[in-house]
Amino acid sequence: MTSAALAAALADIDTVFNGFASPNEVGCARCHLPEEIAFLRTPYTRVPPDVLRRFVFEVSDHFDDHAASMRRLLPQAARAMADGSLDGVGWGTHGLSRVDWRSWPAEQANSIEAFVYAWWEDVLTTPEPPYPVHDVFETCATIIGTMTPLLDRWVPHPVADAHLPGCADEWLYHLVVDDSPLSWWYLDDEKAVVAELQSWLASHAPARLRAQGEPDLAMRAELLALPYDERWAHPYWASPSATN
Repeated sequence: MTSAALAAALADIDTVFNGFASPNEVGCARCHLPEEIAFLRTPYTRVPPDVLRRFVFEVSDHFDDHAASMRRLLPQAARAMADGSLDGVGWGTHGLSRVDWRSWPAEQANSIEAFVYAWWEDVLTTPEPPYPVHDVFETCATIIGTMTPLLDRWVPHPVADAHLPGCADEWLYHLVVDDSPLSWWYLDDEKAVVAELQSWLASHAPARLRAQGEPDLAMRAELLALPYDERWAHPYWASPSATN
């Protein structure tokens, strides 16, 4: 069941972006059929799900006005993200991360930010969300351009804690060697991304992971607090669990 906050955020997206279109859009004729591109010029018309997916994850130079096209697609795309019907979440760069939506009128920018946070919080408190939690995290982080508010919202909660082992397992493989686990983060601050995730996991995850019956993941999270050479010299790596 959608949370009240997410339902309100979706309703606000519907209201704020109602009737938008990209009236002069010609698009990429190699990638999209003329009748598909026509949806971008036509407001108040539902876009077929497969066409919506391709537009949302399309590169920006395949549009004449990418920002206008994203505004056109937002009401339907946001609902598809929330209900799990937008194929591609976690498997490509979301169009909102390619546009400077924070420069849009405040009402529009605020509604996007509120939706992203509400979606993330809803996923954290849903026992079986439609997408892997680490995919939603990356999608939200790339859209808003920062991980900090997402991590701040990952407060202790039985369901949110149950999602932590899956994300930790996905991330630790990369973070232990100081690599970024985010495939679609194209900003210039990758080192800062790695450091922030390492710091958060080392500080906030171990106790919660042990409570979930994941002592090995907890130990690896604690190793992230150590300098690189000390991390690899730790006795943990000689233990049986480190070889599994």
